[in-house]
Amino acid sequence: MFVLSWVAIFLAVLATWLIERRAIGVVLLVIGYGAALASGMLGAAALTTIVVLIVLAYAVLPPRPPAVRRVAHALFIVLGVALILHWVPGFHNPRVIHAERFTADALPFSMYLNLDKPLVAFWLLLMFRWIRGPQNATLALAAGIGGWLLTAAVCIGTALAMRLVVWEPKWPADAWLFLVNNLLLVSVVEEAFFRGYLQGGLMRLLDGRPLGKAIALVVASALFGLMHLPEGGWLWVVFSAVAGLGYGLAYRFGGLRAAVLAHFALNATHFLLFTYPMLQPGLHAV
Repeated sequence: MFVLSWVAIFLAVLATWLIERRAIGVVLLVIGYGAALASGMLGAAALTTIVVLIVLAYAVLPPRPPAVRRVAHALFIVLGVALILHWVPGFHNPRVIHAERFTADALPFSMYLNLDKPLVAFWLLLMFRWIRGPQNATLALAAGIGGWLLTAAVCIGTALAMRLVVWEPKWPADAWLFLVNNLLLVSVVEEAFFRGYLQGGLMRLLDGRPLGKAIALVVASALFGLMHLPEGGWLWVVFSAVAGLGYGLAYRFGGLRAAVLAHFALNATHFLLFTYPMLQPGLHAV
């Protein structure tokens, strides 16, 4: 049941993000979360949350009155942030990497396969086509690579200068699991919410107004940075916000696929080629 659950959920992400077939995605979701329930990974609060998301899906679309739709969007934003930050009880996310040091000088790293966080992306990808942004494959590839190179130069370059990381190429035994999880349950989820929904939604709301696109980019990037405060303090907030600007530019010109590519490529570069997540505190100084 455990393996079935995660295979179905991973495939559901691909189906809803790339294939855009709602029926396939919904079937895979039912299989994946049904197997998770049978495996004891979902509690009563988690099931209640899923029901609330279904109700919000009903309330957020026409022909419901505009006031009802606005309230539904506001409630989803609150619930979405809580799910991304793992504040909603009832989700028993399995830990698959246990305080591992990928290199001798690195801080220990743990990783969970999350059941709560992906619900945000599933809700958005199944509900709204507009969050995907531009759909040109060539533009998406170019914008994604551009966003990756820009964020890598600024963020990793700054981290190297500050001696937060050093050059350490590696392929740990858990690399494949890290990369699959980071692509499907981190990059797709966060980009669907912060770039597709928040930045894209603000762009639609501010369409035609001076600096509307710039305001949407900055607001979404700032909120993306603040989301990382519990992980590593204000330094992590700054790095994440700057990275969010690069992902946001990729989204603006190449759509959701470009933003996901930029996000995943930066994380993979950091993980595979440099200290991950960062050097131990006593080793920061030159």
